[in-house]
Amino acid sequence: MTEASSLAPATATLPAPGDDLWQNAKAWPFEEARKLVKRLETQKDRPADAPVIFETGYGPSGLPHIGTFGEVMRTTMVRHAFTCLTGRPTRLICFSDDMDGMRKVPGNIPQAEMMAEHIGKPLTAVPDPFGTHPSFGAHNNARLQAFLDDFGFDYEFFSATDCYRSGRFDDVLLKALAAYDQIMDVMLPTLGPERQATYSPFLPISPTTGRVLYVPMKAVDAGAGTITFEDEHGSDATIPVTGGNAKLQWKPDFGMRWAALGIDFEMFGKDHQTNAPIYSRICKILGKEPPVQYVYELFLDENGQKISKTTGNGLTIEEWLTYATPESLSLFMFQNPRKAKRLYFDIIPKTVDEYFQHLDKYDALEPAKQVESPAFHIHRGAPAKDTPPVSFALLLNLVGAANTDDPAALWGFITQYAPEASPANNPALDQLVGYAIRYFKDFVAPTRAFRAADEREEKAMLSLVEELEKAPADADAEALQSVVYAVGMAHNFDPLRNWFKALYEVLLGVSQGPRMGSFISLYGREAFIARVHEALAGKLATDLSLVD
Repeated sequence: MTEASSLAPATATLPAPGDDLWQNAKAWPFEEARKLVKRLETQKDRPADAPVIFETGYGPSGLPHIGTFGEVMRTTMVRHAFTCLTGRPTRLICFSDDMDGMRKVPGNIPQAEMMAEHIGKPLTAVPDPFGTHPSFGAHNNARLQAFLDDFGFDYEFFSATDCYRSGRFDDVLLKALAAYDQIMDVMLPTLGPERQATYSPFLPISPTTGRVLYVPMKAVDAGAGTITFEDEHGSDATIPVTGGNAKLQWKPDFGMRWAALGIDFEMFGKDHQTNAPIYSRICKILGKEPPVQYVYELFLDENGQKISKTTGNGLTIEEWLTYATPESLSLFMFQNPRKAKRLYFDIIPKTVDEYFQHLDKYDALEPAKQVESPAFHIHRGAPAKDTPPVSFALLLNLVGAANTDDPAALWGFITQYAPEASPANNPALDQLVGYAIRYFKDFVAPTRAFRAADEREEKAMLSLVEELEKAPADADAEALQSVVYAVGMAHNFDPLRNWFKALYEVLLGVSQGPRMGSFISLYGREAFIARVHEALAGKLATDLSLVD
C-alpha cells in the first residue's frame, strides 16, 4: 500500500469513555463490546489496568486470504468500540496455528511434488516452496504480517510453534495432561466409534520422522509429564508433552490457548459454531473462564462455495487492492458480518462507491448517527475528508467510452466535469482513475458486447440527440438525466428501465451502467452525441482495443 492506512491511530477528539454517545451506540461492534464489559464486571479481583486481550486465529495451511484480514479488521472494530466504552488498556493477539501438520499440498503454490514429501510435518518444518523463508509456515506468517503491518493494525503476532517450543504453554499442557480423562469425556461423545478407538487430545511429534502423529496413547503419566505411543516405525516412544514435543488436537488446542493466554474476546467463522461449546468446556477444565465469542458468516466465491486457503478460490487480499481502495475492503468487512456474502471481483465497484457515499455523508450526521456509520468504524472516529467528485462506476464507463488507459486523457474529461479537481487536490480520485483502468481492462473490456439498436431504440436515440442539442449549455447532470428520462417516456418504453438498458448495451456494450445524466456530463455532451451516431452506424462493435 502506498497511501496512509485507514486504520492508523485516530486523531479526532472523541468523547470520554463511558459517555452516553458510546453507551447508546447500536452498531454491532458496540453491541459486542458491551458483552465484554459485562464479562469483566464479574471479575471483581481483576486489576483495572490489566489489559483486556482480544485474539484472532489464523491457520497458515495456505496463503492468507481476504477472510483472514476480515477477522482481524472486525476484531479491531470491536476493540475500538470497547475502548470508547471503557478506556481500559487492550491488546490484540494474532495467533498462527503453524504447528499443525500439513494435510495436503495447496493447489496454488509451486513445487507441489517437493511439498508432497513433507505431508504430515508441522507447517514450520515444511520447506518454503517460494524459497524466501525458513519454512512454508514462516512464509505464510510473513505474508499475513506484511499486510497487517501495511494496514496499520496494532497487534502482537504469536506463533504456535514458538509458544509450544519456548515453554509458554508448558504449565497449561501439564494441566491438560492431569485432566486427560476429563478432556476425553468431553471429546469422545463428539466422535464416531472408529475415531473414538484411536483418539487422543495430544498429538506427539514423531522423534524419528518429525511428523504430527494421530495415534492413541499407550500410557499417560501426569506425574512425569509424559505420554507413550507407538512411533511410525513400530517401536514405543515416551516423550514429554512440554517443550514442543507434542501439541494438542485443534479443538482442545483452542480451549487451551484461551486458558494459556488469558483471552477475553475472540470471533470466528460459522464453521466453528458447533465446536465453540467444546472449546469453552476445555478452557474451564483448565481453570479459566472462556472469552466472549462472536460468530460471523462465511465468505463465498462466485459459485457460492466457501472460500478456502488451500483451494485458493475467492479473492486474495492483493487482488482486491489491485482494483480498489483498502477502505472499500474495510467497508465490505463491516457490513452484515452475520450474513453470508459473495466475495468476488464483481462486488468491488459497488463497494467502492458505497464507501465514498458513507464518507461524503458523515460530517452532516449528528454524533449519534456518526457512531452508527461504517465510516466511524473504518477510520476509528476520524474519517478522511477526500471524497472524489466522480464515482467509480462512472469512471469505469468513462474508460470504456474514451477507450484509453492513459490517466492524463481521463483527467481531461474529469476536469471539464469538475474544474476544481486535479490529481494534486484529489488524490483519492487520482487513485480511483488507476483502479478503474485496471478493473476495466481485466473484467469489463473482455465481456463487452455492443449490439445494434432496433428501430424504436434508434428513433429514441436520435430524439435524445436532438433534445441534448437544445438543452442549455450549463445544464447539469440532473437536468441531463431528466432529458434522458423524458425521451424514454415519450417513446413509450415500459418499463422505463428497458430504455436505459438499451443505452447501456448499444452505447457502452454492457447491460448495466451509470446514471446517464452523470455520464453525459462527465463524458461531454458533444462526445456523447458523436458516440450515439457512431453506435447507430455500427462503428462501436469494432472499437474494442482495450480488450488486448
